[in-house]
Amino acid sequence: MQRPPARAERGLPSVSVRTAGGGRLTMDVLGVAAVVAGLGALWVALSARVVKQYERALVFRFGRLNGQPRGPGLAMIVPGMDRLRKINMQIVTLPVPAQDGITRDNVTVNVDAVVYYKVIDPVAATVNVENYPFAVLQVAQTSLRSVIGKSELDDLLSNRERLNEGLEVMIDNPALGWGIHIDRVEIKDVALPESMKRSMSRQAEAERERRARVISAEGEFQASEKLSQAAAVMADTPGALQLRLLETIVQVASERNSTLVLPFPVELLRFLEHNSSAPPAPVQSAPAPPPPVKVQSAAPAVTDGQP
Repeated sequence: MQRPPARAERGLPSVSVRTAGGGRLTMDVLGVAAVVAGLGALWVALSARVVKQYERALVFRFGRLNGQPRGPGLAMIVPGMDRLRKINMQIVTLPVPAQDGITRDNVTVNVDAVVYYKVIDPVAATVNVENYPFAVLQVAQTSLRSVIGKSELDDLLSNRERLNEGLEVMIDNPALGWGIHIDRVEIKDVALPESMKRSMSRQAEAERERRARVISAEGEFQASEKLSQAAAVMADTPGALQLRLLETIVQVASERNSTLVLPFPVELLRFLEHNSSAPPAPVQSAPAPPPPVKVQSAAPAVTDGQP
């Protein structure tokens, strides 16, 4: 049986390894390189991490923070020794569930809100608080209940900007120590009981009716002033009253009405009443009746029992 030609004759490098029995084992250098490359690729796959543009990465080596937060790009860690945690630096929208509360004027309401926040210090957000989204949510709920109890119903319905600013300050104070910045807080909806809605509806109707009456009264007042000025002008020129009467008749007749109402001057009625009233005739007393006449009848005389 012929031996294969030596690797030197084929132009390939060879590695000879002596075994325990005294023999030699030849290994291809390319095979060793392939194994090393495979191990390197496996190591890179286990240690390479990709950090996105809106993220920051914290590396913990045996539980201790190793260095500063890693920026976006490729981050390498030691497999088995390091643990990488990514922190989102974007603005997070956190809805606050509806909270039942009683306002300062003793009205039961149901209010929900939304909180916009972002992480400004990833180290503090990871080390100082266990679960910062849950912590922000709990602070937002408590602050919302506190704002409801300190406010009146009219403020919740019409003055929300001031309440939003106060709510933002209340949430932002503890969040600063957690490396979190509260961007803004908005009260979304205020739910009222049905009885309160009916009461507010009646109040609004009464307010509108009051305004309508005030406007009507102001119109009557202004019209009376103009009428008084017109009456003063007509008093100086009596012919103007007759012209006004004729104009009114023409306006009424133009509508083709079967009934024509003519205004009668009040001064003429007063004149007729003044002339027709005569002094009352003196009342004569009736003659006194004659005094009653007393008639006395003579009783018959009785003599010896005979009439």
